[in-house]
Amino acid sequence: MTSNSKNHRNISSLFVMRKKRGDRLFYGLVIGAAGYTLLMVALVAFSVTRGSIDIFSAEGIGFVFQSNWNAVEGRESFGAFPYIIGTLLSSAIAMAIGVPISLAIAIFISEIAPPRIGTPLSFITELLAAVPSIIYGLWALFVFRFWVRDLIEKPLYDVFHGSIPFFAKTPFGLDIFTAGIVLAIMIIPIISSICREVMRVVPDSQREAAYSLGATRWETVRMAVFPYVKSGLVGAAMLGLGRAVGETILVTMVIGNVIGPGAIPTSIFSQGQTLASLVANEFNEASSDLHLSALIALGAILLVLTMGINIVARLLVKKKIKVSSGAKSQ
Repeated sequence: MTSNSKNHRNISSLFVMRKKRGDRLFYGLVIGAAGYTLLMVALVAFSVTRGSIDIFSAEGIGFVFQSNWNAVEGRESFGAFPYIIGTLLSSAIAMAIGVPISLAIAIFISEIAPPRIGTPLSFITELLAAVPSIIYGLWALFVFRFWVRDLIEKPLYDVFHGSIPFFAKTPFGLDIFTAGIVLAIMIIPIISSICREVMRVVPDSQREAAYSLGATRWETVRMAVFPYVKSGLVGAAMLGLGRAVGETILVTMVIGNVIGPGAIPTSIFSQGQTLASLVANEFNEASSDLHLSALIALGAILLVLTMGINIVARLLVKKKIKVSSGAKSQ
């Protein structure tokens, strides 16, 4: 064997060893990053579970279904039911308003608008997504709630309050309906940005095939673009829902902050409170260990709700992918 061939073998072996070390280092880094994520979730879950032990020992599972909220020492009584309903109702209003508008924005930017219009709109949308929630809250408290009260709530109340209990409460402007609308305004930039990026991934051949068959622009979007990206659209909507469920400061400023049985909404114009807003309002004023444990338990319930939403989102996305795959194979 010549010296040249030996040198070549040595260089090749050195290169392979370095490559293996680099692979091992990269593997260790990504495993560490994944482990860090799991560790943070486990630590949060452990903290809120341990902090909730006192209230669940005192109230049992009934804490989730009770409506009393009395923090006076010696007469403590706590229940999370009104705040779970307030969280779900305000988030449902936000999704009912925000998802259609977000889809419309994404369709316009990615499918209709020319680049000279679509690019600035995309930039503005991303800027809106970066606005802190406290800014939305201040604007809603001092400006927007009066518009909602005078232009939406009062007309609906005047027309329907005698026939539809849903609109029976006297409008005040600081209520679940206003909170839902402002939450929708806050999540629209997030959902529309994700939907827009998902739609841009669709190959142009999909659109060209639809146009070649004589489809209109709307038919092309509905039959060629949506089926291709529906799993991404569902994921975007669920991400927005998770943001709406966990929002704190904005909701605290406009929802009315009622506690006890009065926080159970009987109308969309009812004042109420969410799990996050109640924790924000009372955490610094917790007067006893049981009161503090009740607030931490609200955080635990919120964590379970958020995790449940993400699990449902993953299952929906997986189901839609399987259905799409089955339809294509047929």
